[in-house]
Amino acid sequence: MPALREGSYFHSRELMEVCEAAPRQRPYMVVITDGTGRELCHMLGIIRFRTLILPPFLLIHCRILSEGIYCDDPAYKKDELFGCMLDALTRKLDNRVLFIEVSNLSQKMLGYKQLRQNNYYPVNWISIHNSLHRHAPEERISEKLQRRIDHAHQRGAQTEIVNTEADFKAFSQLLRKHHILKPKRYIPDDIFFRELMASTNGNLFVTKYHHKVIACAACVYSEGDAYLWYSAFKRKSYHALHPDTIIIWDVMKHAYEQGYQHMRFMDVGLPFQKNPYREFILRFGGKEQSTYRWFRFSIRWVNALLSWIYRE
Repeated sequence: MPALREGSYFHSRELMEVCEAAPRQRPYMVVITDGTGRELCHMLGIIRFRTLILPPFLLIHCRILSEGIYCDDPAYKKDELFGCMLDALTRKLDNRVLFIEVSNLSQKMLGYKQLRQNNYYPVNWISIHNSLHRHAPEERISEKLQRRIDHAHQRGAQTEIVNTEADFKAFSQLLRKHHILKPKRYIPDDIFFRELMASTNGNLFVTKYHHKVIACAACVYSEGDAYLWYSAFKRKSYHALHPDTIIIWDVMKHAYEQGYQHMRFMDVGLPFQKNPYREFILRFGGKEQSTYRWFRFSIRWVNALLSWIYRE
C-alpha cells in the first residue's frame, strides 16, 4: 500500500493496523492515485463480525466513518472521488456483508448523488458537538449542573486517564457489562482498546470513587477535534454521584485544556421527539445538527423495502 495522506484518524493507516490486529474486525482501504502514482484520496471501511444469541447468530456489516481524506487539487472534485471509492468498496463487499453503513459525513448533502447511484438510502440522524474554542465549558452549562458536578468532585469522584493494567481491566469490564443488553452497540475486542490506550490519538478514561470505577469512556482525537466514541457508567448504583455526568464533563474538560476545537459525540441517535441520551448530552451546551446516515443491504428486496420505508 502506498504512503497515505495525513488527516482524519478514522481513515488512517494507524486505525487500519489496529483493526487488523483486533479479532472480529477486518479493514479495507480504498486508495485512488493519478497517472503518476500520486495519491488523490483514500477511504477506510471496517467490517465487523458480531455474534448474536438468536438467528442468524453471526452478523457481518461494514461501517465507514466520514468521507475519507482528499488532495487539495482543484482539478478533482471531492464528490466524484468519493463516488469512485464508494463504488469500489461496495462492489468489493457486496454479498460479503449484510449491510454497509456510511456515517459522520462532514456535510449532510456530501455525496448525495453518488450514494443514491449505489443504492444507499438515507436515514435522518442527529449529531451533537460542543465548541471549545470560543467559550470555556463552564460558560455553557446551567448552575444546577455545575453544582451537581462540583458536589460529585467534592465527595471524591475523580476521572483519570487509564495507564495501568488494573484500570484497563476495570474499564473493559464496565464497558462490556453496560452494553450487554444493547446488541445494536458494537464493542471491539480488548486489543482494539489497548492499541488506543497506547496511541497518541486517543485516551481511555475511568471515573473512580473510593478506588472503584463507576464510569469509563474512550475518546479519539482527529483533525483538532475530540470524539467521544464509547462510554459506560454505573448510573443506578451511584445515582447520587451522577457518574454519567462526571465522565462526560471531565473528558470534555480534558479536551478543552488540551486545546481541541470541538467535542463531538458519536452515535447520538435517531431524531425521535423524546431521546433521553440526546437530551442528556445537550445539557452540556452542545449544538444539535440534523444529518444523514446511509445504509445499503446486500439482500436486494430488503434494501428496496427499507429504501421505500425511509423514502423522503
